[in-house]
Amino acid sequence: MRELAPYAAQAAHSRGRHYREAPPRNRSEYQRDRDRIIHSTAFRRLEYKTQVFVNHEGDLFRTRLTHSLEVAQIARSVARSLRLDEDLTEAIALAHDLGHTPFGHSGQDALNACMKPYGGFEHNLQSLRVVDMLEQRYGAFDGLNLTFETREGILKHCSIRNARLLGDVGERFISRHQPTLEAQLANLADEIAYNNHDVDDGLRSGLITLEQLSRVRIFARHMRVALKEYPRLSGRRLIHETVRRMIDTLVTDLIRTSARNIRSAKPASVDDVRAAPPLIAYSRRIRDESLELKSFLREQLYRHYRVARMSMKARRVVSELFHALLSDTRLLPPEFQSRAQEDAPRAIADYVAGMTDRYAILEHRRLFAIEET
Repeated sequence: MRELAPYAAQAAHSRGRHYREAPPRNRSEYQRDRDRIIHSTAFRRLEYKTQVFVNHEGDLFRTRLTHSLEVAQIARSVARSLRLDEDLTEAIALAHDLGHTPFGHSGQDALNACMKPYGGFEHNLQSLRVVDMLEQRYGAFDGLNLTFETREGILKHCSIRNARLLGDVGERFISRHQPTLEAQLANLADEIAYNNHDVDDGLRSGLITLEQLSRVRIFARHMRVALKEYPRLSGRRLIHETVRRMIDTLVTDLIRTSARNIRSAKPASVDDVRAAPPLIAYSRRIRDESLELKSFLREQLYRHYRVARMSMKARRVVSELFHALLSDTRLLPPEFQSRAQEDAPRAIADYVAGMTDRYAILEHRRLFAIEET
């Protein structure tokens, strides 16, 4: 078995689970977390929740499920190089989007607007709510009863107001401490995956072009390298050769810079990691190039008029579903009706957030189309 670094999270020294359970056989506590996440209903639903393009727009675009798998692969590779716990890193990566709404960020924005009078909606908090409460699989408790370290990693962002309501998992936002290196790594692996694969999906859709991307430094440099090695390369193969080189550069830089930061900080334990500044990071040059790519995607892809049109439809579907259900909670499925008696807006948000793209469209049709039942 590979020896972990002293600054890695140690499964044997986990801060534990909310409900005590017998130790797992033949696997670590973090492996148990990963396995519970993979077998959860929310994880399966990610197959039909999309990143940028709505599910019915094509079978070849990324979904939340394929994105989560790509994040886990990148994160696990870096974790191995830095001698971190791969299983904890993978668990966090696989769970980080469990609370995402249908229709990506457009759905989240719409649901947050609907929930503004009732405490708002944020997908990080919802992911934690899914694993803590909403999954219904075990006789002894609600949720998945994950370890503290996995739950902490899922909660990437949190306001102080919300942190005060979350108990132990919100403490670091109040004390301004860092999470484990495994959690820091999963966060940046998420960024590497969605930036680079949104490039791929954007080109596949025709909403952005190679000519536009040739003005983005990190893409242009790697495309030149690919063409130097394969002068006749074009089309999808040129895109793939360029994107894979970008990912390799980002991952290599992340490993090299993070290792240097760790050597400089000399953390001897997870507690030292928590007290230090963020240690998992890019070099300044790669960080700047990554931000340039992110800015390009925001302006040229996410704000493209065709994406804007679909986003408008998505926001309308989510908003109309929420307000129709709030006006008459009898329209909710029975298991949500009982929850709505205590807190109707939050129960409706849970229901809507759990929908896939296809289900949300179908449910909207059922409620608003005269010919549907």
